[in-house]
Amino acid sequence: MVTPVLPQFAVVAAGEMGSAVAKRLTRAGCTVYTNLDGRSEATRQRAKEAGMLDASLDDIVVKVNWVLSILPPRDAVSLAEKIRDAVANPGKQAQLVFADCNAVSPQTVKRIAGILAGTGIKFIDAGIIGGPPRDGYDPTFYASTAAEDRDVLDAFVALSKYGLKVSPLTGEGAGVGDASALKMSYAGISKGTTGLYTTMILAAYASSPATAEALLKELRLSQAGVLDRLVESVPRMIPKAYRWVGEMEEIGEFVSGKEGDAYRGLARIYERVEKSLDGDQADVEVLKKFVDDAKKTARHAPVEM
Repeated sequence: MVTPVLPQFAVVAAGEMGSAVAKRLTRAGCTVYTNLDGRSEATRQRAKEAGMLDASLDDIVVKVNWVLSILPPRDAVSLAEKIRDAVANPGKQAQLVFADCNAVSPQTVKRIAGILAGTGIKFIDAGIIGGPPRDGYDPTFYASTAAEDRDVLDAFVALSKYGLKVSPLTGEGAGVGDASALKMSYAGISKGTTGLYTTMILAAYASSPATAEALLKELRLSQAGVLDRLVESVPRMIPKAYRWVGEMEEIGEFVSGKEGDAYRGLARIYERVEKSLDGDQADVEVLKKFVDDAKKTARHAPVEM
């Protein structure tokens, strides 16, 4: 009996999402590499727990079939450039597929595809909707490709046998940029509303603590569903705010024009939360207090982000 050859992956980086995706793949028997240059001890521990192997990018492009780029948006272009430079060296992997799975605009993902053009690397535009995979839960990798690379898209969909939930984006006009457009549209609603909640809690409190208290009471009376979602989404946002700054900037670029300024404004509010978390925590404490007070009477249900 011939043992099937399993695909080999690189998942960069070993953050919360990347390490959870890698763990799914290693549990299915796949080998998963990552690059830990300059990474923290916490990241190294996550990689170890997920069964990931540390390797240089020069080694990765020789060893793997698939590179899954799962990074903060600000780092997405840089990784593509590093992979391009690595495959320029002798011994490159002829069948390498690069899947950009980041929260970036269609404009940015097309730039990334352009960086890799002419290298022999096949390109997939992928947008992850949902949180890190865990027992009983899978986020969805929405994916699109250029029309001539439909076979590569089919191969990406086939990775479902190794634990990834992939939904191909096909149909009229679908191509590189459309999976990212879907991700931007979804995140613009889900994370955008969390940004609005955050903005108005802080603005109300800045007027006076009494204003914030009155806002809470009125939401409880007339917008119980909004309060439910606020109670769930705001606390989950706080430790992730630093990542959402770049994502809001990318959504602003996607929306474009003056309308995109709404999301550039939300980038600033997430930047403010990030600075508060790393600094005096005054804004963070305001948000936590509002949520704690709301929890006393709010009915709420879990929300996936």
